[in-house]
Amino acid sequence: MDNLKIGTYIQTLRKSAGMTQKELAERLNVSFQAVSKWETGECLPDTGLLPALCDCLDTTADRLLNGGSVIIRGRKRMRVEDVIAGFSRLEEIGRLFGERCTFYTAMIEGVNEKMNLDLLAYLRDPQTRDVLYAEVLIQGILQGCSVDMEEVEAAFVNRKMVETVRRYLSRTGGGMG
Repeated sequence: MDNLKIGTYIQTLRKSAGMTQKELAERLNVSFQAVSKWETGECLPDTGLLPALCDCLDTTADRLLNGGSVIIRGRKRMRVEDVIAGFSRLEEIGRLFGERCTFYTAMIEGVNEKMNLDLLAYLRDPQTRDVLYAEVLIQGILQGCSVDMEEVEAAFVNRKMVETVRRYLSRTGGGMG
């Protein structure tokens, strides 16, 4: 851990919240000198204070202890072909159970309601099908998965969705290739 980096991050968050060292200290029941020592990197806050400190500064302990950086280790790789296969299996359920089967219709209606779309219509059109693929990939990216952009570029018809996935990857550092 880099005490100075953590201290600088605490100071930045405190100032952006419009608090003085004294005000932050009062909220945490510590001295303003303790806050000053944190901010100069002389020492770190006691671990028992982390939840309250993070709450005051509107951050997480992970982000705080990494000086504002989010470190994601061991990202799970999300493969585009698995996403495509997942949607194929969804369509296959309709064929196997019958499109009027209560289980199938309830599943489709649930997705439609939750996502405010017509899933079957989206699946019929290659452009909007890519929107669904991109949505699943983006959800994975936001949950810490990595995605290979070469796979996305090769599989997607909708170039706008390729760029949308790329934008999310660049924000999170989850890209491969």
